[in-house]
Amino acid sequence: MEISPGIEIIRASLWIKENKVLIINDLHIGYEEALHHKGILVPRHQLDEILKNMEEILLKVKPKTIVINGDLKHEFGRVLRQEWREVLQFLDFLLQRCDEVIIIKGNHDPIIAPIAEKRGVQVVTEYKIGDILVIHGDELVETDANTIIIGHEHPAITIRQGSKWEKFKCFLKGSWKKKVLIAVPSFNPLLEGTDILKEMILSPFLKRVGDFSVFIVNNGEVFDFGKVKDVPQN
Repeated sequence: MEISPGIEIIRASLWIKENKVLIINDLHIGYEEALHHKGILVPRHQLDEILKNMEEILLKVKPKTIVINGDLKHEFGRVLRQEWREVLQFLDFLLQRCDEVIIIKGNHDPIIAPIAEKRGVQVVTEYKIGDILVIHGDELVETDANTIIIGHEHPAITIRQGSKWEKFKCFLKGSWKKKVLIAVPSFNPLLEGTDILKEMILSPFLKRVGDFSVFIVNNGEVFDFGKVKDVPQN
């Protein structure tokens, strides 16, 4: 489904067709080990699920460039053993399937450079694709781009289905300073995300989130749910 002209939603990623650029956000590799350090035991199959999802996307598109838009790893001030090992494994997987990988530095990535340098991967603060600017989204920027793509928020929405409620990852599309703004959900299967109907909004770009359109992702399909403010909350 096209969320904007030339920009297509494929599972939890965005595909810029003309430039053959694939954008994924907020993988938070190492999240399981961080939970283990807090005494929360979860199965360590996060990377397997991420690679499976990537393989399904790459059956549909053949990117020249893959952009990882922030928070590739989870821990702020150190590199966990799981992060070091699995980030390199993930980068190797991507580099075998595209011409280049670009990492946009997120707020969880203050020390991502030593890992990226092992594979010659460039780390930047923003990435321009024609008239599209890709930034993490934790801080406002000034730009002449007409479209801005952000991560950081991990947007999700809780929808009632019969007698139960279920949270779904979602894309958001709206405007910021007369520019098209698209927020992309986390690519990590363990991170459900921030319920934009009930929880505090993190990104300063999404202060008027009620005016944004919601596109829910479920089992690889995308559904247009209209405006956030029109989604039933009870």
